[in-house]
Amino acid sequence: MQTIRANERHKASKSWQFQFKSNFKDNVYVPSLKNRRRRSELGMIILAELIASLTWLLAKVGLDSTMPTHVPLSAIWLLVLPLLCHLALHVFAPNADPTALPIISFLNAFGYVLIQRLDPAEATLQSLWSAVGVLGFVLTLALIPKIEILDKYRYLLMLGGVVLLLLPLAPVIGENINGARLWIHLGQLSFQPVEAAKIMLAIFFASYMTEKREVLSDFSPFHIRKASGALRAGGPILVAWAISLLIMTAERDVGFSLLIFLVFIFALWIATSNSWYLIFGSILFSVGAFVASKLFSQVGERITTWLDPWKYSLTIGYQLVQAQYAFGSGGISGTGLGHGHPGLIPVVTSDFIFAAIGEEMGLLGTTAILFLFILLVGFGLKAARRADSQFASLCGAALSLTLGLQAFFIMAGVTRLLPLTGVTLPFVAYGGSSLVANYVLIALLLRISDQSNKRASPHLTPRTRIKAS
Repeated sequence: MQTIRANERHKASKSWQFQFKSNFKDNVYVPSLKNRRRRSELGMIILAELIASLTWLLAKVGLDSTMPTHVPLSAIWLLVLPLLCHLALHVFAPNADPTALPIISFLNAFGYVLIQRLDPAEATLQSLWSAVGVLGFVLTLALIPKIEILDKYRYLLMLGGVVLLLLPLAPVIGENINGARLWIHLGQLSFQPVEAAKIMLAIFFASYMTEKREVLSDFSPFHIRKASGALRAGGPILVAWAISLLIMTAERDVGFSLLIFLVFIFALWIATSNSWYLIFGSILFSVGAFVASKLFSQVGERITTWLDPWKYSLTIGYQLVQAQYAFGSGGISGTGLGHGHPGLIPVVTSDFIFAAIGEEMGLLGTTAILFLFILLVGFGLKAARRADSQFASLCGAALSLTLGLQAFFIMAGVTRLLPLTGVTLPFVAYGGSSLVANYVLIALLLRISDQSNKRASPHLTPRTRIKAS
């Protein structure tokens, strides 16, 4: 009898071990080339890296008229980072759409080429920040297996976002650069906490609006009872929004104040489908812009230079005028990489890198960058539309709007479509905090995409889905 029981225990142990190994494989924790999405992604990453490498080669030849004798270690490292992200998606989000990672890999590498051509020291730092961003990307996918986890920490995220916005106002660590108090410095390290705050506040907006969606949808200025109910339900979110804008106003930052305001208004409209929020948002924006232009000299100067930079071409309008000269010199196809003079534009590697693209790659180059951002935002909105929960859907939309509006603001500001806002062009411009925050943002969108694609075939296991696709 004891022998029979021992054999049964041995068989049960072997069965459990087999089941564990089977589940391990079914959850696609082992990278496999059978995954069609990841295989397509790998091919596009290799193509993006090849184009970026040829771009770097053209820039070096155009600058020195000689073939480079060595490749910087930072450039090699930048080509390895997308492959690490690719492996992370294999392990943690195997069903995510394959389009986002190749796009951000190319934008990051292309930005490095331009920065390397203008300031090699900043290019080395940019590659190091890219590594930190990739680390944030991997940790986000590993620590957040489902986007709904963030829904449980909405008030903690709101508090964290507000605290991060307050840090630059601190007397010791806060730092004022070019009239805006957005930076904090700890020893030799300096970064903008607002870049992380924008993500936290976007998630908080999505979480709270999802819960109060029905009450907020009833808002109407012609029904006092419905209006008061909507205002009561939206009290905490209005407080968070107002505090954020007041802090950003105290820090003299136009770009991120506008970004947070528009993400709030558009998220509210998407959650409720109530057009009254767009109407009142437009009124509040107009009044706020007028008041800010009268109270803050920096806002007034940016509006003045936007209307007529040539009148102030030797003073406050110098930067914007030089950017217009750069676009004019570039024409349709550009002067060629290394043949332009974008270094004449102050702070060209961060605020005005889009003008450098316009000069050396012309209208064709700037249009290509614009389309890449359109594709990236389209990926995020597609993931939001197909999400399996209201929170995931609204969170994906808010994060996509955050990325898209930031890119639009800086491109529109440099081309004088809008007043200059001072935000950075995501993944392209020099800036460590922006790079890290946007890598985390893309990781969250890929998590939503992975969940929505899993839901598309609920009767299949993850490995079976891959074979079926």
